[in-house]
Formats: sequence, C-alpha cells, structure tokens
Amino acid sequence: MMVIETSGLTKFYGTAPGIIDLDLEVREGEIFGLLGPNGAGKSTTIRTLLNFLLPTRGSGTIFGLDIHKETVAIKRRTGYLPGDLALYDRMTGREFLLYFANLRKIDTRTRVRELADRFDLDLDRPIKAYSSGNRQKVGLVNAFMHDPELLILDEPTGGLDPLMQQEFQDLLNEVRDDGRTVFLSSHILPEVERIADRVGIVRDQRLVTVDSVEAFKDLGRATVTIRFASIPDPSAFASLESVLEVDVRNGGDTLVLSIEGTVDAVLKMAAAQEVLSISTRANELEDVFLSYYTDADAS
Repeated sequence: MMVIETSGLTKFYGTAPGIIDLDLEVREGEIFGLLGPNGAGKSTTIRTLLNFLLPTRGSGTIFGLDIHKETVAIKRRTGYLPGDLALYDRMTGREFLLYFANLRKIDTRTRVRELADRFDLDLDRPIKAYSSGNRQKVGLVNAFMHDPELLILDEPTGGLDPLMQQEFQDLLNEVRDDGRTVFLSSHILPEVERIADRVGIVRDQRLVTVDSVEAFKDLGRATVTIRFASIPDPSAFASLESVLEVDVRNGGDTLVLSIEGTVDAVLKMAAAQEVLSISTRANELEDVFLSYYTDADAS
C-alpha cells in the first residue's frame, strides 16, 4: 500500500520554482529519506503535502485522501516536525505538549513522559530557557506522542547531540517495526544511509532518482589502496575494465584505485606481486549523492 502518492506536484513562488513535477510514492511501513542540499525543494515538498502551501499544479494523496480537500483527516493520522520549528516561549515544555494534545482531543501524558525520559528532556522548564537541542526534542515529542500512522519530519536531528541522534534512530526503527511510515528530509547523508529503506534525491527542485540505499551504494565506486614491496606498473591496473582511476602515491609503491563493479581482477593482478598491505573503502551513499551534483555542474 502506498501511504503518499503524488503526480506532477508542482509549486512555484511567483516565477521561482519550489518543486517541479514531483511523482513520488512512499510505501506503508518504510522509512523514506528525501535528500538534497538546502534550497533543493525538500521543505516545499513537505509543506505542499501537508497543505500549508497550495500547489501550482499537480495532485497528491496521503492514505488515499486528497492533500488539499481532506487535509484535516490526513493531519489526524500524521505527526509533523517542521524544519523551522516555532514554539511558544512563555510555556513550559509540558504546557506546550498538553496544549497540542488537547487540540487533538487525546490523552498523551503517559507517552509524553516516556518520550521525554528517552530524550532526557526536562518538561517543566520554560521553553525560552531551552537550548536549540532541547527545543528540537520538544518538537520531536510533539510529533511522536500520539503514535501516528505517518511521521513527516523535516531535518529532524538539527541540534541533537550524537547520543540523542542514536535515540532518535532507535525510535524510528520502532515505528517501522510497528508497520508505520516515516517520510523525512535531510541533507545529512550518513544519517539517511543508516536509517532509510529508500531514498529520493532532489536536485534543482526536481526529484531525479529514487531507489533503495543498497542499490545506490551498488552504483557508487569502491576505493582500494594497495601498498607493494616494489614499485608496480600503474598502467597495467589502469587497463583493467573495472578500474576508473589510478592514483600513484608514496614514491610509487602505493596505488589507490577507484573501482566500479567487482574488485576480483584487481586482486588477481595484485596477487602476482608481493603486497605489503591492502585496504578497501566500500561504496557510500555520499559518493552517489555527490555524483548527481558534480555531473550536473559539469554538464
């Protein structure tokens, strides 16, 4: 089942594009990461999906409900964390969360206590006295406290320290294990690589590709560094089909090879000589992500 579906969804701010012709599908029970630098269109996508912005053209549904005509029903089933989180500074954290629970007409006190404990959040301090990280924690508790079917999170880990980032990732995994769905935007690639099932890459206000994290990593390049007992012939390695680049280092006895595909031929050629050390760096989502932007800059 698709929880989010859009067709040609487009938003212009006057003549400036926010997002163009977005065709997107987010499946039930998955964590979907929308990747792109600041200004690429991630926040515009989220705000349009939640009807905070009216689309210029195109359509979209969440839970099969029209994002414009049935937005109240959608928001009942959704938890949302905005990228530009605004809080009521004169309230305490507890008062703020109680206020939103009352708007939803639900009792979230037990769940709020559990989440506050996990995030080490003092609910009885005035919001104006909170650090940026604690303000972000309030926003996260507000998004999660009613156990929504769908979480839409815009740059969710801003201001969180590494320990709290790990707690957040554990929480997302629990949501997925419950069969619920997460749609998050981020420009922090290692974060998305660790937690997302599928990733969409946004460039210049357009969704350019969608695939699983593993599929993206398979498209990237591996790096193999080999140090030999004597100076090898780099041209022999450069002639191999899988080798894209050869960098000679350390006076000539070390080769750093950029490889696409299998490393088998490289290892067989290296084995014909005395190898002192060998190391590999597996493909990373960051490599693939950056290739979409460097390729665009070169074109």
